[in-house]
This record gives sequence, C-alpha cells and structure tokens, in this order.
Amino acid sequence: MTGRAILVTGSSRGIGRAIARRFAAGGDRVAVHHRDSAPLAEQLAAALPGEGHVVVQADLADPAAVRAMVDDAAARLGGLDVLVNNAGAFGRADPPHPVFGTDYDEWQAMWRRTFDVNLFGAANAAWAAAQHMRERGGRIVNVSSRGAFRGEPEQPAYGASKAALNSMAQSLAVALAPYGIAVACVAPGFVETDMTNEHLKAERGAEIRAQSPFSRVARPEEIASAVHWLASAEAEWASGSIIDLNGASYLRT
Repeated sequence: MTGRAILVTGSSRGIGRAIARRFAAGGDRVAVHHRDSAPLAEQLAAALPGEGHVVVQADLADPAAVRAMVDDAAARLGGLDVLVNNAGAFGRADPPHPVFGTDYDEWQAMWRRTFDVNLFGAANAAWAAAQHMRERGGRIVNVSSRGAFRGEPEQPAYGASKAALNSMAQSLAVALAPYGIAVACVAPGFVETDMTNEHLKAERGAEIRAQSPFSRVARPEEIASAVHWLASAEAEWASGSIIDLNGASYLRT
C-alpha cells in the first residue's frame, strides 16, 4: 500500500471534508467517518484522488462504537498513521443555551451531549488510535476552536468542551511522545461551512466577518492545510501546540 493511513472524523462535510481531500491529494489513504450521512461519505470517498479510501461509521457519543470504528479503519487501511479529531457538536447540534433562558433539564442535556462528542468522543478515538500507533508512531490532530479561549456565553458547553480538548491534547502530547506520536490542535474561528451557515446569514454574518481585519471568515481549505502540516513528519516539534486560525479576530499571548 502507498501513502499513509488517515482517519478523519466527521469528514462527510465541512472542514472534515476539506481535510480528507487535502490528505488524499497528497497520496494518502483516507477513512471517511460519518455518523448518519452515509450517502455524503460514500460520495466523497469515491471522488477522492488515489485509491484505497474507505467509509466508516460511528456515533462518537457511543464509546463502544468509537473503538470499533477506529479498529475498522485501521484494519481496512492496513494500520493507522494519523487521526484527525474533527467531528464536533455546533450549530444545529449545539443550539444556544445561555444560563438565563435555558431550563435546568435542557441545561444538563446540552452539557452532556456536547461533551459526549467534543471531548469524550475525541478522547476515546485518540485512545483507540494510539493502540495502533504504539509500534509505528503517528500523529493526532484535534480541531479545537477560538471559543476555547474567548468564551462562548451563548454556548458555554461548546467553549468548555474545546478548552478541555486542548488540555487533553497537551497531556497526550507528553504521554505519547516516547512512542513517536505527536499530538496538536488547530483552533479556528468561524469557518464557512454548512454548520455555520445560519450564523453567517444577513446582519449577523456581516458582524461575524467584521471580527477579522480581513473582513471574512476562514475557508475550510485553510484549516485543512494547517492540519495537513501538523500531521507531517516535519511538524513533530509542534507537538503540544495549539495553532490559532482565526484571521486575527481574537489574539492571545
């Protein structure tokens, strides 16, 4: 088999789709993961350049399904070199839940649902992937968010889950380095995808674009390029890093 074996969660659409395309364009074999969008995933896998791409399915909120999905991807790809934890709950999957205006039952449900996918799903996928990388080395790249740093008052569970994802990645970066496994994150601001489409409409969209001095939001391909670099052999020394990709819309030191 030629190229590396890549698993990209949530890759049937949006940022994940662009990431899958970027790896395939570089000659890698990609496992396209989806939860409930099989037609889109199959369409993407068939359209990717190169050969050996596969489709895998799992609800990331189900720990057993996550482990089975990662093992399936590794078996069908002939191993696993890179895991991209891209899948996440936002937009329609993570509606606003401010402290005032959200009843207590819904408040609890939102936090559980968001952490089940954004943190626990990613952590379980990383654990399962590391079992396949232990003897060969590898890369784990997590797609975090600007919201981990600036706060998300309307969607606090989302911001908190991404902050926890960053912390998890840094802990794993230290734990897995002796095995040749580097772990890092990218933290985008708004990206133009179907998940963020409703936020980018009309007056709200103009306000969001104005947050960046470039007066726009990111393209999925820009995030994909950074992920592709972090997964490269040259980026080992970036292990533990969290790379901001927000067009100077939020600056931290």
